[in-house]
Amino acid sequence: MPQQKHLAELHHDHREWKNILFFYEEDIVTMKKRLEEVASKNTDREMHGLVERFQNKLIIQSEQIDILRHDINACEDVLVKNVEHNPVASDKRKIDDHTELRERVQTFELLFNKLRKDLNAFVAKWM
Repeated sequence: MPQQKHLAELHHDHREWKNILFFYEEDIVTMKKRLEEVASKNTDREMHGLVERFQNKLIIQSEQIDILRHDINACEDVLVKNVEHNPVASDKRKIDDHTELRERVQTFELLFNKLRKDLNAFVAKWM
């Protein structure tokens, strides 16, 4: 049987996940600027190929943020409809946890943090 959580707990998780995604979105902007700085200060062809690969990875991460945000909003809509349909004791009601979405957010964070580490090592090497 799937684990269940109170509606308020799930709502809190959704807000937290959206804040995390906003943080990573801002981080992508910073990382893009760092890549542009490295590219403008170096003429090495190999380095420019690596910059392009990192830029592509950042584009993919931005797309993943959009997908996750969309899916979080869809889950939040389920919570809202649940409360609207039956507002009585909604603060005590439990529904199935969004385990798959939780795992996707965690996986995204792990992959993003590895990308950040790799990008920072690359920038340090070429600056």
